[in-house]
Amino acid sequence: MKLDDTDRAILNRMQDDLPLTSHPYTAIAEELGIAESDLLTRLARMKDARVITRFGPFFDAAAMGGAFCLCAMAVPSQDFENVLTKVNAHPEVAHNYERTHRLNMWFVLATETPEGIATTAEAIERETGIAVLQFPKLQEFFIGFRVAA
Repeated sequence: MKLDDTDRAILNRMQDDLPLTSHPYTAIAEELGIAESDLLTRLARMKDARVITRFGPFFDAAAMGGAFCLCAMAVPSQDFENVLTKVNAHPEVAHNYERTHRLNMWFVLATETPEGIATTAEAIERETGIAVLQFPKLQEFFIGFRVAA
């Protein structure tokens, strides 16, 4: 899918705060000089084309008393789908990615308390028989992504 200047402007604008109004898409469309229906159609088209995979809020679990942790597992290829199903059954699993090296399953745990990370990782280990390596966040980085015109 080829992006035009309006698509790029939408992608860049949607990464900023949404207006606190009952009709945030209307307000954003007005900022961009397009109709709300055009904004929504373009967002749907970009999602269908997988230019974007999701759109939603980002919650800072640590600021709310919870925690995030990047985890990895070395899953035998013949067991990958079975382990994937077990890992993803946990509501604390925020993302899950397959990689092409020994540590081939990477996922993020997001829990209501810092202790929840170890509890969930231990449960996954018991269910799968595979060690869950934990890589806690040491420093927060925000990487702003902008689409050039």
